[in-house]
Amino acid sequence: MTHLRAATVALLFAPLLCAARSIGAQTSDSVKQVKFFQSETPLVVTLTTNIGRLRGDKPDKDGNAPWRAASLRYAAVDGAAVTVPVRVRVRGIWRLKNCQFPPIRLNFTSAATKKTIFKGLDKPKLVSFCRDQDAYENYVVQELQLYRVYHLLTPASHAVRLLKMTYVDSASGKTHAVRYAFIEEDPAAMADRLGGKLMKTKGATPDDLEPAHDAVVGLFQYMIGNTDFALSELHNAELFSSAATGEYWPIVYDFDYAGAVNASYATADPSLRLASVRTRLYRGYCVPAETYPGVIALFNAKREAIYHLYRDSIGQLMRPQDVRETLAYFDDFYSTLNSPGDFRSSVVERCLGAKKK
Repeated sequence: MTHLRAATVALLFAPLLCAARSIGAQTSDSVKQVKFFQSETPLVVTLTTNIGRLRGDKPDKDGNAPWRAASLRYAAVDGAAVTVPVRVRVRGIWRLKNCQFPPIRLNFTSAATKKTIFKGLDKPKLVSFCRDQDAYENYVVQELQLYRVYHLLTPASHAVRLLKMTYVDSASGKTHAVRYAFIEEDPAAMADRLGGKLMKTKGATPDDLEPAHDAVVGLFQYMIGNTDFALSELHNAELFSSAATGEYWPIVYDFDYAGAVNASYATADPSLRLASVRTRLYRGYCVPAETYPGVIALFNAKREAIYHLYRDSIGQLMRPQDVRETLAYFDDFYSTLNSPGDFRSSVVERCLGAKKK
């Protein structure tokens, strides 16, 4: 692992707010958010589908399962009920085997969504409860919060919107559950919004990635205590190619195993030898020394806005105890971030794929 000279380490902590602004500005001019995600007001919606059939579906070797008929119903501004036909299919691995309601992906058509609130959506994920219990519903809201934090740091991330979802089984007509869920921007739509495309190629190294975006991802994952990703393997990660610059940016997703959520089912890879998912371990790539000051400045500049997410109307859906614990967890991150010695030992000397000097 590369060790930086003392003079170089001191450079990391110069207050370069202008660099922080430049990281955010790299994508802000090209952001064209689908209207659905421009609002953070939770949408009250009813999903009707054959839940029993979905539970029996299994993805094939390529991860694809059959599309099943479904509908989404919500109330328009004038109070009239709007029903939108949609197809759904199961996805995932662990959740598909262990959850009462399977994780699904939605499939809208432009004809069906025209003049509806879902206009512009294509194939987004629906992130829903695993078990019909309050604790599991709270995990959904906590994970949503982490997507919101990530999106504050960089638009090179998946947009999300909270739903209050009623799940109805079309076979019996009975309500299965009423729980919070959220829709996550699908990868193709995100790539189009950012002005580029997603690459399927695995094996990316630190030298392949734009350093600032790389560092933002690594520090964000360290902040939330998430080790359940691998950039080179595209495990809970995507590789974005910018049409404007030709750069490659890593983008991550799926944060329910993060220490900031602290789900009862979450475990870390045994090879990492962590006491729990709350134990932070930096798993980001190494970046050039001159990259760190701007990224550190970005996280510091966004700190108050990040904390405010836990005090707004969505944050108030969390249990007060979970809010306090999450913010204390973030306080610990910021303590490390702004201590040169701790940052060096916890991040700089722990990064993966150290560059040769």
